[in-house]
Parts: sequence; structure tokens; C-alpha cells
Amino acid sequence: SCIAFGPKNRSIGAAAKSQVISNAKNTVQSFKRFHGRAFSDPFVQAEKESLAYELVQLPTGSTGIKAMYMEEERNFTIEQVTGMLLTKLKETAENALKKPVVDCVISVPCFYTDAERRSVLDATQIAGLNCLRLINETTAVALAYGIYKQDLPGLEEKPRNVVFVDMGHSAYQVSVCAFNKGKLKVLATSFDTTLGGRKFDEVLVDYFCEEFGKKYKLDIKSKIRALLRLYQECEKLKKLMSANASDLPLNIECFMNDIDVSGTMNRSKFLEMCDGLLARVEPPLRSVLEQAKLKKEDIYAVEIVGGTTRIPAVKEKISKFFGKEVSTTLNADEAVARGCALQCAILSPAFKVREFSITDLIPYPISLRWNSPAEEGLSECEVFPKNHAAPFSKVLTFYRKEPFTLEAYYSSPKELPYPDPAIAHFLVQKVTPQTNGSSSKVKVKVRVNIHGIFSVSSASLVEVHKSDENEEPMETDQHAKEEEKMQVDQEEQQKTEEQQQAQPENKAESEEMETSQADSKDKKVDQPPQAKKAKVKTTTVDLPIENQLVWQIGKDMLNLFIENEGKMIMQDKLEKERNDAKNAVEEYVYDMRDKLCSIYEKFVSEDDRNSFTLKLEDTENWLYEDGEDQPKQIYIDKLTELKTLGQPIQARFQESEERPKAFEDLGRQIQQYMKTVHAFKAK
Repeated sequence: SCIAFGPKNRSIGAAAKSQVISNAKNTVQSFKRFHGRAFSDPFVQAEKESLAYELVQLPTGSTGIKAMYMEEERNFTIEQVTGMLLTKLKETAENALKKPVVDCVISVPCFYTDAERRSVLDATQIAGLNCLRLINETTAVALAYGIYKQDLPGLEEKPRNVVFVDMGHSAYQVSVCAFNKGKLKVLATSFDTTLGGRKFDEVLVDYFCEEFGKKYKLDIKSKIRALLRLYQECEKLKKLMSANASDLPLNIECFMNDIDVSGTMNRSKFLEMCDGLLARVEPPLRSVLEQAKLKKEDIYAVEIVGGTTRIPAVKEKISKFFGKEVSTTLNADEAVARGCALQCAILSPAFKVREFSITDLIPYPISLRWNSPAEEGLSECEVFPKNHAAPFSKVLTFYRKEPFTLEAYYSSPKELPYPDPAIAHFLVQKVTPQTNGSSSKVKVKVRVNIHGIFSVSSASLVEVHKSDENEEPMETDQHAKEEEKMQVDQEEQQKTEEQQQAQPENKAESEEMETSQADSKDKKVDQPPQAKKAKVKTTTVDLPIENQLVWQIGKDMLNLFIENEGKMIMQDKLEKERNDAKNAVEEYVYDMRDKLCSIYEKFVSEDDRNSFTLKLEDTENWLYEDGEDQPKQIYIDKLTELKTLGQPIQARFQESEERPKAFEDLGRQIQQYMKTVHAFKAK
């Protein structure tokens, strides 16, 4: 993920990667970690010191990226930058498939919070994509592993427990999943959000900065380009050490101040320097087993993915902890992407895929808080405990006479790799008392959806009407305290809910709800006293809900970003067409100049050849001088002018090449007709 901003266009992917050193301040990479984070976030402040590009605080307080684009200083949001990357991926997919691409599934780290997930969804909208699901990276790996397995235990049998370890460039994630035939359930996840390949690179960079400082008197960290070159070389050296235990050289020519530098490193010394990092491998492994209440003997296999798991010491640590050899049957680099593709196929009606249900989980406990005047303060309730199944819905019942606000937050801030535990505020509006002045029953549906995002998805007020005036009046709650009572029910699974989810997902969610019914009943708190038996009828009225989300981009701003992305796509397209036109002229010059002295030599007079060659040389000089940066039409006109001189020569050559075959065809036809004439005469 790399994007370079230039004076005329953007370069994305491999083209941008080549500009990391030459265009350091305007080449953006490793930006995924800043999604949904404020500029004042301690994590952002710590990270920005090691970046070649500049982070800025946007008017909303969120993190932005400053870059020179189209000769103008611009500030981009993280969502815009990710949208640019997704635009490039969309273009690549469309070129390969030869058809428009709209639907997609995108992976995110399993430790992402609501704010980070919503930020990624905004980025997909900017790119013009419809995200069917945000899937956790470890869950995508598990899907890529399980869907092809033919020997999984049956639904009634004991599940097969598999641990997935993913250590990539910047983060370390572990999950344990239970597999049955056609079914996957995530039991637990654990992670270290800062342990990854870049930390091992930093160990080497710090070592060589110190060594070269002593040996060559160079202050490498003061020059960003030199530091970036050292990072690139250290990454290569790290990969070589994974395959070689002997001493390996590190040589960089004209590194800094025209000085060539060299050093050596071997695997044993490197691992000694990485002791602190390697010690961080084991805790997440232990944590997932404790959360899932499993023993090491219960684990069927340990699958590893991610580039950093190729380091022998990391692999050895994992293997030693579980007491078994790790498995590398999955593609370490593409397992997550393949899992996303499979999930997209499952969710899409355009593909027929083997049924495979996925039950993910909620990594952090989620609670609700609301004002409770009768209890003189706030009341709260944990709605979704840690590792609760997802996607999932619950219905909360309140007794109120007026609108009220629900505050959603993560109830265990210490577990969060994020400074703000707040999720959102939800204002339930238009709540009114019953006609007799008593509190109304308000049903509030809360949900963690397929993206792993919490919301209050709906609210409804139950109106009670007497069916007969002669009937005894129904008892109502008389005490203010009873207004604040709340009950938690499991919501009946609706067949039509979440139509974008595939049938397997609905089935998994439904099963999960059924098994939790008993727990739900236990959660019910004092309900209002039962009314005397009377014939009454009830009606349900939907209530509007106002959402106040943390770090959510407003609709107007999002539309502006979508419009800006469209303009940048058009600018990139125009610049590409201009470059293609220029390259066509250059290619024609080289091609014709070579052929005039070889295959075209017999088909042009010496004077014409000399004048045409001179014209080609003048055009070549023009391309590198005045014609270096001209509009597209100028290049088209220049090519047309050259072809006017070159096409007659090409035509004569083409005719000469085709003439022998034409003579042969003519001779063959004459012989055929002569045979026909002789046959006719013979009759």
C-alpha cells in the first residue's frame, strides 16, 4: 500500500514504491494504522516521528496527510488515501475481469474498533465500492483454510480446533477456530498491535546507524533519504538471514555525503538483538487458549501466515509453545486475500459456492449507559460480553415517558489498543407516555452487524389501547423507579433480516441465538407488575433514532471526497493518455530510424532517407527539450507528421513482402482453372 503524489498525477502501488526515496515527502505508505484516530492520539504522535511524510491535524481533530499534489499543498484524510488505494485495486480487477467491479469484501485487523471500521467503510464509498463485509484478517485466513477441507468432523461431532497465527509487517494476530463440516466458529482472538516485521527491521537499522556513525562519522537519522535506503537494505538483509546462518554483507554505494558504507550481520547476532521482540510472541498464544478454555492437546493444527513468520526464530517460538510442528499449507502472503475473495463469492448471488457458515466474535465487551433520574445517576448494562458471537442482535425493553439517550462504549478500556472507549450516543426520539399518563414500553434493538460495528438499529414504542370501556382498567406502574427498569430479550431471528448476508451466515446467527435463550431470560430485571386481565390491543410505532458517532465523516464531506476522487481519477487518466501519446512518438522515432538502415533501405531513395533520418533526429531532440512536457494533441500531431513521411515507405515494404505470396496464389488459381478447362474438353 503505497501512494506517491506528483505535479501532474498520482502513482499507486509498484509505481509509487519506486519513488519512496526520490519523492520521500510526498510518498505515503503504512497509513492503515491511522484509520479512525485523532491527531492527538498518543499512538499517532509516536508514529509520526518515524515517517518521511508529514501528518497534520484536520479541522475535525482527526489525522490527515500533507502532500504536494498538482503543484499545490494539499491535506488528505486517511479515508481519502485508502480510497485512492482501493480505486487502484478496483481498476486492476476490472482490467483483469473485463467487466465493472462494485462489490467487495475487505479485511481489517481483528483488533479494529468501531471508529476504525467505520473509517474503512467510508474509504470504500470514496472508491465507489460496495463493501459486502468487513472481515477480520484471522477469520479470512480461517475461511481460506476450512472451505477446502473435506475431512472436517460432522455437525454433531467434536469440532476440530485450529490456531491461526498471522504476523505481518506491523501487527501480530492470533485466533483459535472450531471447524465442523460446512461451519467455522471463532472461539477467541489475541494480538500485539505493534509487533511485526518492521520492528525487526528497526533493530537492524538502529544497529547499523550506530555502527556507521562510529565507523564513518555519519548521522544517518538526520537525513531521511539515507534512512529510507538503510531500511530497504536492512529488510533485504533480514530476508536473507532467514535462509542463511552465515555472515552476510550489507553494502550501500554513495550512501551519504558520497561515502560508500559496508557492514556484516549474521542470524545468531540478529536473534540476540531481537530477544525482547521474540519474548512477545508467546503471550498472545497463551491468551487465546485461556480465553477459549482449551489445552494445548486440544489443538489439531497451528497454521502460520504473514511474512514475519518466515523468521526461523519466530516459527520456533510458536512450535515450541504448542509442542508440535507448525503448518505452512496456506499461502503466507495471499491467505487473507483469498479468504476475502471466498467470502465475497459466498455473499454474491453471482457465484455458487459450497455452503460454509462463519460465526465471528466481538473482541471487546460493549456496554450501554443511560440517565436514570429515579436512581439519581447513570444506569449501565453490558450488552455484549467479550468474545460474544457476531453478527448478533438483542432487544432491550425500557419504560419511559420521554425521549432518552443511550451511550455505547467499550466497558474494558485497558484491553483497547485505542485511547477512547466511546462508541456512540443514540437519541431515541418521540417517546410519549400512554394515554393514561403511564410509562410507555419502548423496545430498542441493538446489533453488532456483519462488519463488526455496533449500532442501535431500531426502536419502537408499544401503544396499549382499551378494547372496551366497560372492562376493568389495566394496572399501570405507579412508581417513577419502575420507569427505569429494563429487560434484555433475545430477538427472534427474522428470515428477511440482512439480505446481503448469505444463507450460511443467517443460519449460524440463528443457531447462536437459540443457544443463548436461557441466558437471556436470566438477564430480565424487575418488570412492571402484571396488569389485571383485560381485553386490550397494542400497536407498535417506529421511533426515529439520532446517531452521534465517534469520528464519523458527515454525508456532505463524504460526497465532497467522492467528487474529489472522481476528479483525481480523471486527471490520472488524462496524464496517462498524454504520456502514452508522447511514448508513441518516441517509439516511432526509434523504430523507423532503425528500419531505415535495414529492412526499409531498398524502398527509399538516399535523399529521402537522409531527410527523413534528419527529421527523426530533430524530433528526438525536441522530445527531450521543448517537447518534454506538451499537451496530448501536440504529440498526436507530431506522430501524424512523421507517419506522413514513413507510411509510403512502409507500404512499399509491405507490398514487396506480400508480392511473392500473391504470385503463388495467382499461379495456383491459374493451374486450378486450367485443370477445369482440360477436364471439360476431355468430355
